[in-house]
Amino acid sequence: MMKLIYAWATGLVFGLGIAISGMMNPAKVLNFFDIAGTWDLSLAFVMGGAVAVTFIGYRLVWRRATPLFEDRFQVPNSNVIDARLVGGSALFGIGWGIAGFCPGAAIPALGMGRWEVALFLGAVGLGLALARILKGQSILPRSASA
Repeated sequence: MMKLIYAWATGLVFGLGIAISGMMNPAKVLNFFDIAGTWDLSLAFVMGGAVAVTFIGYRLVWRRATPLFEDRFQVPNSNVIDARLVGGSALFGIGWGIAGFCPGAAIPALGMGRWEVALFLGAVGLGLALARILKGQSILPRSASA
C-alpha cells in the first residue's frame, strides 16, 4: 500500500511541476526550438532544475543498499550506443518538436481536456505497441502475459 501512495505522491509532484513550469503548454516547448523567432528559454531552466534535483536525489538514493520498495535497484546493464537507441532518440526528439509534448508532460496535460493531448498519447501508445510487435514481444504488460 505504501508503494502505491509513494508512487501517487511522486506523480502528483511531477505533474504539479510540469503544470507550474508551463510545460503542459506545447507552445512553450515549441517556442524553445524557435531560436530565430519567438525563442523562450524557460524550458532550459526547467531542464536545468530537473537535472540538479536528479543529481542530488541519486546521490542520496545510491547511499542505500536497496530501494525502499524493491529487492534491488533496476538499472540499465548496457552502455552500447546502437542504431535502435539513436533511432529511438531521434524519433522521440522529432515527435517532441512536432507536437510540443513529451509523454511525461502530456500525461498531466490530459487534465486540460484537449483532444490533441489524447491524440498524442494514443500515437505514443500505438508506437510502443508497434515496436513490441516488431520485436516479437507481446503488447500486453509482462505481469498479464506471464
